[in-house]
Amino acid sequence: MKLVIVESPTKAKTITGFLGKDYDIESSYGHVRDLPKSAIGIDIEHNFEPKYVIPRKAAPQVKKLRALAKKADEIILATDEDREGEAIAWHLSKALGLEGESPNASKKVERIVFHEITKTAINEALTHPRSVNLDVVNAQQARRILDRLVGYKLSPFLWKKISKGLSAGRVQSVALKLVVDREKEIEAFTAEEYWTISALLKKGSDEFSAELSKKDGMVLDKRAIPTKKEAQEIESDLQHASYTVSDALHKETFRQPPVPFITSTLQQESSKKLHLSAKQTMMLAQQLYEGVDLGGGQVGLITYMRTDSTNIAEEALHATKQFIHTTYGAEYALEAPRRFKSKSKLAQEAHEAIRPTDVTRTPELVANYLTPQQRKLYHLIWARFVASQMPRAKFSLTSIQITAQNSHDYTFKTNGSSMLFDGFLKAWPIKYEERLLPSLLEQDSLSLIKIDSSQHFTEPPPRFNEASLIKILEENGVGRPATYASTLSVLEERNYVDKNEDRRFRPTEIGRMVSDLLSEHFPEIVDIGFTAKMEDDLDGVAEGNTKWVELLREFYTPFSAHLEQKYTEVKSQKVVEETDEICDKCGKKMWIRRSRFGRFLGCSGFPECKNTRPLPASLSTTEEKGDLPELPCPTCHEGKIVMRRTKKRRIFYGCSRYPDCNYATWTRPTTPAENTPETVKEEQRGEEK
Repeated sequence: MKLVIVESPTKAKTITGFLGKDYDIESSYGHVRDLPKSAIGIDIEHNFEPKYVIPRKAAPQVKKLRALAKKADEIILATDEDREGEAIAWHLSKALGLEGESPNASKKVERIVFHEITKTAINEALTHPRSVNLDVVNAQQARRILDRLVGYKLSPFLWKKISKGLSAGRVQSVALKLVVDREKEIEAFTAEEYWTISALLKKGSDEFSAELSKKDGMVLDKRAIPTKKEAQEIESDLQHASYTVSDALHKETFRQPPVPFITSTLQQESSKKLHLSAKQTMMLAQQLYEGVDLGGGQVGLITYMRTDSTNIAEEALHATKQFIHTTYGAEYALEAPRRFKSKSKLAQEAHEAIRPTDVTRTPELVANYLTPQQRKLYHLIWARFVASQMPRAKFSLTSIQITAQNSHDYTFKTNGSSMLFDGFLKAWPIKYEERLLPSLLEQDSLSLIKIDSSQHFTEPPPRFNEASLIKILEENGVGRPATYASTLSVLEERNYVDKNEDRRFRPTEIGRMVSDLLSEHFPEIVDIGFTAKMEDDLDGVAEGNTKWVELLREFYTPFSAHLEQKYTEVKSQKVVEETDEICDKCGKKMWIRRSRFGRFLGCSGFPECKNTRPLPASLSTTEEKGDLPELPCPTCHEGKIVMRRTKKRRIFYGCSRYPDCNYATWTRPTTPAENTPETVKEEQRGEEK
């Protein structure tokens, strides 16, 4: 009997359908060893030796796997092929006694990897086994230890200086600083007025509009016309100008198809198009990868979803060409497959891009077997991959420049476009509006119908949403695609950020305090360049070029000394505000205190009296009140709409008479007319209790 061990029971169930009775497929249910929760678990004095333990919840499964390993003739470790999967394979070897002097050490042990869970891929992996890659394992160990050192050493510092329950993290703190710095940019922003001018022109019976772009040969930038007075002066001059086409350019342009998904781009596109969080996206992708029952057994629908590579297997490319030829027609099939080179700074493993395991398994064919969210994500992955192997879209572009002469020389410009061939847009449609212009030639005279001037104001940079925050982290080489989902989740769970009605991140008061303290006293921890270099160093460990213990020592020695110094130098920021509120348990005054969940009332007699109360409206800040207009509840008409939060700190709006009235909405109300009910799941609505 050959014992095959994977991480998840779903993955095990799918693989069981591909292998015969000589194989026993079992799951480790994730990690079987980890650093302890109750201690740092690292022997810093002895080369940062980690002290791994078997978590309590993993112990029964480890016991079962040990017994099965004793009976097996061969053990095959088939965990995922990334660093985390390689580490799990190594931990299994240790936990099951497949090394050293253990009875199981004499057994034949092999390591196999595969990009997709299909019969062909599994059989191919079985014919090309290898051993566990210790360089990759050491890279994972180094990352885990680095994160533990930062978390276990910096978090108590935050507890002492700000509030208990806070945490710091290598990547988490960089992401938080990006959010806080963007908020400061927004707060410091001063809107500036500017005006734009357009002309409605006519040739024959055809009308079209053009935008003013130059005055006396000088390009007018965004704020070149700052006041209404200047706009009116130009507008008056243009009323009596003569208009002539000075340049007419007609050309064909092409739009390239999208690159197949990697982890980060999938998370970004899923956030933009499906409104799914990075965490939700990865959970759904994991389900599609591990296998879905299509009526005849479990089938893996997509390739491995944690990848930095845009590489595509040759057999998949040829199968896709045939599918496109048959489905869409010969004009949509490329003569030769399109191959992509990875541009990501993070790419290190030779994975494939995220694609369907079988391109003929269209979203329509599997729709009835998937949940609504699975269906949407599979369609996104399938369509993106198919589009990547289709021709460019072809457009006709017309660019017109118009000269207007009076007391000054003015130049207007306008563009027209039309689609000549949709190409990849057949599978990956985008929002596109054709703009047709009349036939215009140089020296054509035009008639002015009217001049319009419009007032505008410059806008501050937008807050980050999940897609834009992941993009900037990836572009700067911070973190890894597999970590982005958990990083963003931690920021919300710790109440360092919340999301507004547009699903954009806004730092909370406690988030700003943490970020500002780390930025001032531990700048290297929140520095993008420093963190990115650390990722490069970890890549060096995985490639066998860097010693992981030396990497840890180089970081920890100055960090530890600096931290010890800061314990003495940095003053506590635990600001306590006195109030006239009286404790209903001991009669002493209540003080405003802070926690990671925000401000609250706590008894001044603490720790003898531990009474706490929510902050009353009279003492709440604008942010805590939600800054809402006074609107009646549209359901009961008795209560008012107030801002609330779920346990995960997500903002929603509900009736002040809850639980007597269950009205709730995710949408921020602005006027009674817009304040229409929206479905909020009862379990989420009830989380505030």
